[in-house]
Amino acid sequence: MAGLRSVLSGRSVAGQVFFLLLVMVLVLVVAAVVALVLQVQRDSTQEARNRSLAVAETFANAPGTIDALESPDPTAVLQPRAEAARERSHVDFVVVMNTDGIRYTHPRPDRIGKQFVGTLEPALAGEPVVEEIDGTIGRLVQAVVPVEDPDGEVVGLVSAGITLENVGGATEAQLPLVLGAAAAALALATGGAALISRRLRHQTHGLGPHEMTRMYEHHDAVLHAVREGVMILDGDGTLLLANDEARRLFSLPEDAEGRHVRDLGLDPDTTELLSSGRTATDEVFPVGDRLLAVNQRPTDPAGRHRGSVTSVRDTTELRALSGRAEESRERLNMLYDAGVGIGTSLDVARTAQELSDLAVPRFADFVTVDLFESVLAGGQPDAAAALRRTARTGVDEDAPLYPRDHQIRFVESSPHGRSLATGRAVLEPRLDEAPGWQAQDKERSAQVVEYGIHSLITVPLRVGSMTLGVVSFWRSRKQVPFDEEELALAEELVARAAVSIDNARRYTRELLPRTLPEQNALEIAYRYLPAQAGVGGDWFDVLPLSGARVALVVGDVVGHGLHAAATMGRLRTAVHNFSALDLPPGELLALLDELVGRIDQDEAQDEHVAPVIGATCLYAVYDPVSRRCAVARAGHPPPAVVRPDGHVEFPDVPAGPPLGLGGLPFESAELELPEGSRLVLYTDGLVEDRAHDIDVGLERLREALAGAGESPEETCRAVVEARRPAKAADDIALIVARTRALSADRIAEWPVPSDPAAVGEVRAAVTRKLAEWGLDELTFGTELILSELVTNAMRHGGAPIQVRMLYERHLICEVYDSSSTAPHLRYATMTDEGGRGLFLVAQLAERWGTRYLPAGKVIWAEQNLPESPGAMS
Repeated sequence: MAGLRSVLSGRSVAGQVFFLLLVMVLVLVVAAVVALVLQVQRDSTQEARNRSLAVAETFANAPGTIDALESPDPTAVLQPRAEAARERSHVDFVVVMNTDGIRYTHPRPDRIGKQFVGTLEPALAGEPVVEEIDGTIGRLVQAVVPVEDPDGEVVGLVSAGITLENVGGATEAQLPLVLGAAAAALALATGGAALISRRLRHQTHGLGPHEMTRMYEHHDAVLHAVREGVMILDGDGTLLLANDEARRLFSLPEDAEGRHVRDLGLDPDTTELLSSGRTATDEVFPVGDRLLAVNQRPTDPAGRHRGSVTSVRDTTELRALSGRAEESRERLNMLYDAGVGIGTSLDVARTAQELSDLAVPRFADFVTVDLFESVLAGGQPDAAAALRRTARTGVDEDAPLYPRDHQIRFVESSPHGRSLATGRAVLEPRLDEAPGWQAQDKERSAQVVEYGIHSLITVPLRVGSMTLGVVSFWRSRKQVPFDEEELALAEELVARAAVSIDNARRYTRELLPRTLPEQNALEIAYRYLPAQAGVGGDWFDVLPLSGARVALVVGDVVGHGLHAAATMGRLRTAVHNFSALDLPPGELLALLDELVGRIDQDEAQDEHVAPVIGATCLYAVYDPVSRRCAVARAGHPPPAVVRPDGHVEFPDVPAGPPLGLGGLPFESAELELPEGSRLVLYTDGLVEDRAHDIDVGLERLREALAGAGESPEETCRAVVEARRPAKAADDIALIVARTRALSADRIAEWPVPSDPAAVGEVRAAVTRKLAEWGLDELTFGTELILSELVTNAMRHGGAPIQVRMLYERHLICEVYDSSSTAPHLRYATMTDEGGRGLFLVAQLAERWGTRYLPAGKVIWAEQNLPESPGAMS
């Protein structure tokens, strides 16, 4: 109680603080109550104006209002509507009147037919009016709006209003709550002020003036005795206090205190820091022959700039001892980060970008990576070819260096040219004194120097004896030029990145098709666009088959990185092998599905390897003779077909499950494609993204195909330009194939009776047809091949038997029979009477094999033409 009485006593500082706080809180509470009451009254009136105007305009524009005004008895129609609107909108009246102000409606029926009280002229002119008046039901806010016919003529007026008595109730309802809150705030403020005053008395320990003076003298002695400079400045930069160490380190004059820091003769950087009052932590400034570490904090804990406290210590010797150790540690960290952060994807451009991103700003202010065009495509570098700027990173975007994707040919005298020619790194410490560099592009070189870039290191990207390109490190902000130690670090960084870039180049070369096989059935163009996150599992292939047919395949392994790429490579190899069996599309996908299931089983025990979930594939086989295409898909988007007349459609191809699920068959669809049709296959990255579902993507693809040119190359270009996002989240594989047909004069067919004598008739017919085609040189071998194949069909096959010859890139001989028994090549002994037929076929033909059909089989053999193959008509 004694402590509380002391706090509440007006004689003490704590008591005075208490009463001052109490009075302030009381004044604020009263002001808040008055302001709230006035604000509520103003808001209530405004609400009444807004509500009455909104109700009047809504009723005036409601359907049927004009018709009711023009009816014989407007009151009968409008009175119930007006009352219903009044009750729903919580206004006091909705009055409809004619242009003379005679009421048709009113909450009090006895007022209907009487003159409206209020201002009508603006409404009659077509403008609404809101006003406060003393009406028939008291002081109110009312709005009057015109009712206009379709020609804009005012045919009537509508007024809605609400009395101020009804809208003013909010103030009285809230006043008890406000007063209660004010009383609670006052009670809390009283208790808080008492606690603050008591805390203040506790902090001073009850010391008197003499004791406080002696304590200050002790603190002042300690302040000047410490071996760290201390300065206190006010908000405008005037020095209030500086201890002896600060005077010594900064060489301050005797009368420094009371003067502005700009008048103390300090260096510009130190003056700027001290006058700014900003926070600083261990910022180093050279002062004379010393390196001073400066720390600065504002004196106001709330962060308002009312002054600052600065501490200074001499770090000259410490910096000299630790500088090299710090540089070595930073370089080791950078090399470690390079090993971890470069080469995270198998995309050449992405890997180059990772190198440039790593080195900026830790090592250089700008980094550019230039690679040979052939390297970007997965090929061997061509020293005579141009380079392309593949990556560029900098502390600013407006530097006048060549932009990304710019094609460059470096002159021999430039540092880049010398690095490419010699295979060694080149250091240009001062670009403004390097005439060989300026010869590359005099205008741009002058812009680079003017921009502030002053030092350069160029390092060739070498793997073994191959030079893939050149990396450039540019410096602008740090005034010290590159030195020999930094040159060695740049070489180490580039050497690590070169291995990753070469791996990505090999991936592009080995796992994606570089050239398409020669065939005449389809004219083909394609695109492969890797995602921003790196190359993933999208792939495609074109596979020539027997009988002049061609298989098209597109697949997608979900995900990115090494696992997706490796799985894609295995699936692509499997499709190559399975296609050699000449299987229908559905059966080939079934074998592929079984393979994916085995891959998952083999890797199930390795917890670090994810299963192949989400692998999809579409396989299509086109026959230029029948102009039909068999298609099957495993969880893959449907193909698109562009008819010769430009009509785009998505054929109904049964959607099988993704590969690896097993248990369900894959159904095929037969499409008849007129010559000149375009078959479009793609992966889901083309039609799906995070913002739209596949239906939107398919419709956009349809629009792009409808507006594309007729050639496959033009179609690819139009589709990619229309659909590829700025930053693709998934790979995009696209292949467009325009169909061709083998003309009838290049096809010869004969039915063969099951009679040995018919073999001679077949030979004669074949001889005549070859003479007609100008292939007399192949007559002897073709007769032997067909004689053996027809004889085998008669002995081991079943009727009917059919012979067909196709004159395409090769001369193709086919013998069909209804048996499914496959012939086997064997070597007959000296005493065997038979068994040499297929051996002769294998010797005479370039390729031969068996193709199974739903009812029988076809044994085929291909012979090279004596001259360049004829083109399809």
